[in-house]
Amino acid sequence: MATEVTTPRRSRLVTQLLLVCGGAVLLNLVMRAAEDGLPSMAPAAASPAGRGLGEWVLWILGDTNEAQFYKTSLGGIGLLLFAAAAHYAYRRRLRGRGFDISYGTGLWPWVVGAAGLSLLLSNLFWGWTLSPDLWQPTFVPFVSVAPSVVLVYGAGWRVALTAAGLGAVLTTPVSILVVEHFCTPLDLPAVIGNVTGMWVGALLAFLICRGLPWMTLPPPPPEGPSGEGVDAEPDPVPDRHPDGDGDELPKWWLPRRALADFSEAQFYGNEWASLGLVGGAVLAWAVNTTGPAYGSGVFPDLLTAQILTAVLGVWLWAGEWRRHGWYPTFVPVVSFAPAAVIVMEGGWPTILVAAVTGAAAGPPLARAIAARLPADFHPFIGSVMSMTVITTIGVPVLKLLDSAGLV
Repeated sequence: MATEVTTPRRSRLVTQLLLVCGGAVLLNLVMRAAEDGLPSMAPAAASPAGRGLGEWVLWILGDTNEAQFYKTSLGGIGLLLFAAAAHYAYRRRLRGRGFDISYGTGLWPWVVGAAGLSLLLSNLFWGWTLSPDLWQPTFVPFVSVAPSVVLVYGAGWRVALTAAGLGAVLTTPVSILVVEHFCTPLDLPAVIGNVTGMWVGALLAFLICRGLPWMTLPPPPPEGPSGEGVDAEPDPVPDRHPDGDGDELPKWWLPRRALADFSEAQFYGNEWASLGLVGGAVLAWAVNTTGPAYGSGVFPDLLTAQILTAVLGVWLWAGEWRRHGWYPTFVPVVSFAPAAVIVMEGGWPTILVAAVTGAAAGPPLARAIAARLPADFHPFIGSVMSMTVITTIGVPVLKLLDSAGLV
């Protein structure tokens, strides 16, 4: 029965799928052709340790988009400015506002406030572990515990301060330990340690919240998809579903949804926020082609892999989007796909293998884990657990295929 439901809808999205895939290939060719004529300077230091206030500000702005592997201050500025505009458009119910930011909860100011404070505390508490040549994942609370606690427990200063403190205290040290004692010795991507710290810290944080008397769950919304727990987002906009009203697809649902996935890691899920994020990162690349993506020089391939992964995932799981109202298709976009491109130093075989396998494997695993979590644990935990699994397995497999001359 599931095949009967999803196949026709996917077939109606094929034209959009092909257009976006073709656009991603063209974008890659244009960026590669323009690369030689653009500035290319030595990448920034691994950390701002030993530097001035300005470098710390740029570092923290870069932390806001490190989940996407960009780590650029321009990407962070674009993300935050466009997200603020998306929230304004949501409050005003403006046409063209896209998917309502932060799932139509109206909690975006509290989400970004708690996440921003947690990010500052993370750098304050754990900045001593940085050195001029040693990077550390100080960004992890910004895209994990702090915003997720706000989305589960609601607005308010007590919730926001608790969320920020728990994120900084629990998430960053776990990520640092896993990167140093697991990822580095085994030559695995640091993202595995980052996302492991996120789900370990989140499990601990939500357990702690149960025992804090001022942390009380808000009453459930009066309406919404049944049985979906806290990932059933109260968004009144009909085009959050791939079939819109009745059987009619909203205009350009597939590319819009794929674009929105670029800001899902920050719990925004909005096209405009994603556009500011990606636009800022591309501008940073144009200013210095070795700037984004940790100076790897593969940003065009990384961005191409992310676009292909996003659109393939949304297309493949369009039926699940309709059934559940939300589906974690963003999982490989911010984990396996970009990690694979950096480790394998780009190339079309890596881009295509990572995009197809990540889009197929990451979202259903994330959903399966999230469905088994308690109702007061945010389902993003399933998403980051899935990121750990697919990246830990996928990158070594790609290395083996490369050694065998198959990619």
